[in-house]
Amino acid sequence: MLGQARPQPIAGRPRPAPGALARCALRVRGVVQGVGFRPFVFRLATELRLSGFVRNDAEGVAIEVQGSDEALERFTERLVSEAPVLSRIDAVECSARAPQSESGFVIRTSRAGSARTGVAPDVAVCPECLADLFDLAGRRWRYAFANCTQCGPRYTITSALPYDRPNTSMAHFAQCADCQAEYGDPLSRRFHAQPNACPVCGPRLTLVDSTGALIDCQDPMAEAVARLQRGEILAIKGLGGFHLACDARNGFAVATLRRRKDREEKAFALMAANAASLVDFVHLDATAPALLESPERPIVLLSKTPACDTLLPGVAPGLALLGAMLPYTPLQYLLFHEAAGRPSGTRWLRDAQPLLLVMTSANPGGEPLVIDNEEAVARLGTIADAMLVHDRDILVRCDDTVVRYDANARRAVFVRRARGYTPRAIKLPAGGPSVLATGAWLKNTVCVTRGDEAFLSQHVGDLDNAATCVAMQEAAAHLLDVLQVRPEAVAHDLHPDFHSSRYAARFARERGIPAVAVQHHHAHIAAVLSEHEVSGAVVGIALDGVGLGEDGTAWGGELLRVEGAGMERIGHLRPLLLPGGDRAAREPWRVAAAALFALGRGKQAATRYAGLGGATIAHMLARGINCPVTTSAGRWFDAAAGLLGVKEVVSYEGQAAMLLEGLAQRHGPVAPMRDGFSIDSDGTLDLLPLLARLADPLDPAEGAALFHATLSAALAQWSIGAARREGVGIVALGGGCFMNGILSAALRGRLREAGMRVLEAEQAPPNDGGLALGQAWVAICALRAGQGLGRCDIN
Repeated sequence: MLGQARPQPIAGRPRPAPGALARCALRVRGVVQGVGFRPFVFRLATELRLSGFVRNDAEGVAIEVQGSDEALERFTERLVSEAPVLSRIDAVECSARAPQSESGFVIRTSRAGSARTGVAPDVAVCPECLADLFDLAGRRWRYAFANCTQCGPRYTITSALPYDRPNTSMAHFAQCADCQAEYGDPLSRRFHAQPNACPVCGPRLTLVDSTGALIDCQDPMAEAVARLQRGEILAIKGLGGFHLACDARNGFAVATLRRRKDREEKAFALMAANAASLVDFVHLDATAPALLESPERPIVLLSKTPACDTLLPGVAPGLALLGAMLPYTPLQYLLFHEAAGRPSGTRWLRDAQPLLLVMTSANPGGEPLVIDNEEAVARLGTIADAMLVHDRDILVRCDDTVVRYDANARRAVFVRRARGYTPRAIKLPAGGPSVLATGAWLKNTVCVTRGDEAFLSQHVGDLDNAATCVAMQEAAAHLLDVLQVRPEAVAHDLHPDFHSSRYAARFARERGIPAVAVQHHHAHIAAVLSEHEVSGAVVGIALDGVGLGEDGTAWGGELLRVEGAGMERIGHLRPLLLPGGDRAAREPWRVAAAALFALGRGKQAATRYAGLGGATIAHMLARGINCPVTTSAGRWFDAAAGLLGVKEVVSYEGQAAMLLEGLAQRHGPVAPMRDGFSIDSDGTLDLLPLLARLADPLDPAEGAALFHATLSAALAQWSIGAARREGVGIVALGGGCFMNGILSAALRGRLREAGMRVLEAEQAPPNDGGLALGQAWVAICALRAGQGLGRCDIN
């Protein structure tokens, strides 16, 4: 399963004397709370006629069982082999206890203490609860908050451990007699389901207008769907925050949402009732539906069909991929159920449904996700025509997870790791002091380590506004609180002016602990090594937009030798000039003009981009005015896009590269360009010959395919040569450019053909969303080795 940690060995059970009554104490660690583990243990012990007890505590689950040696052996075996599907057992520790005079097996009250367990992520509504939801005769017919121990909210409603109702946002909903009976029955699948509720005693839906005034209607769900079908935009409260929704088939509604949200070109996500409803819009192989239907319910980026843009105007303009997801809450299912005419039973979910919804995160202006009803009125009132809200509080912001599906490799890559996966632990190569890592600036996440586990936070966002900076601090505080961790060091990016770096420095000073600055691209590679539990030396290719280098310049196309806390730069892409500095990252034509200048074709740059200010840029380049250098791979993509006329000015980060990839995918594979690159003796990879070819008249799609083919061949030759010189057989790939499926697949294939072991991001995003994991691992290695420590001097 995507993002799943590797299972760990389990300690053996002590053996009693033959024929004696035996008692065994078991400590179960991992994700074992809020997933139906205690009722599972109760049923298993009762079936095997064992006495004893089970209870939750801050370390996980504590069990004592008593009976025959044979029954105890079967119990310990089945405890692992038949554990609930949402649980994750990291370890079971067994020890002998003296037999006691007792009968029966009981579930005891939870015990608080120092946390050593984890919090389960939120998961999609299960088939059994869906059956309840659509059972016309059942007491949860069309109830938007049906759940059980196998589904529903977890992380986003939890304030502290142990995971019990008083520590959740359900604390103030007193259960009715029927719900309490389910909650207290170990044989019920709702036994100790903390969000358990029904229409009598639980949260309720209301529909309000853009000012927060109650809309007078008999049925909020029916009215909401009617408004969507009329072309209105709705704000809908979900598990980890609000969505903005509209009819995806209605081009006017989609365009209105774009205008109101100020989201000019960036793609929207699409929600459909089931995979069958997507077949006209995306290509689905035998594996993709399983990813869409998984309990985590990510947004899955899938290749669009030729008819997609015509059928869904404005949803994902100009891109090769469409982000699609299926409903994961009862409320979302009810939207499609209402549109289908309220059929009884679940058979209707097997058929394609006509309703398709744009379902985009409600975070206007790039600020944090809206989670509160009053906040929704204040921040979404100018966007949404109405709001479908409820009275169950969201305690933790958690956006939708986004993954890119690689049909060739039949694997998924995280683009954004959040709902459904956070805060699932990632196993580290070794244990060490607890560390808080604060990530970087773009796609920020934070990470907390505890022993040999790393807990990566949900996606926070870009730290370019005060609200998101506060959200980053809240995410760090919540992880530390819920895991009850006191960090012994703080790790952060090398750039001193990022809010994440300044926060780390302040946090370290206030607690008198070391702050460890980790170079950006070192962290990219370290993140991959940490999740693959590799501690030896590797060659790493780190490709992204920008990161501060150790020499004070902007890096982004790096060949590194990495071993634990040590990193050596053994190569880099040829530096490009950035006329206008950071502005060049938003205007690819400027980087294209710089490439022409480097090729000795400065006059061509002035004339080709005359309408955009080409003469001024040519002047700046010739005199070196405000033209910093960068080795960024992202800027080489921009140069190619600018030369091919694919995109001269972007509206969001990475847009030019995504459009270039889409063109290459539509064109199909080509052979790499002969002599399209050179590798200097100092390890510099020069791609200017390739750009010279792209600067000549060429079909953009053919040029895009040629760029990808030649770049992958160049990177392979570059890294294979370095690996052989360094005497290592592992190449690790990290950085946002490895979101590119064409580049990743081609490079992976070439490296494997050369006998290299290739490591790629699997449990964390390869982009900056995984940086905090790498920072944490580098800091642990430094602490263990006594390297790189000292007080941080950032003001």
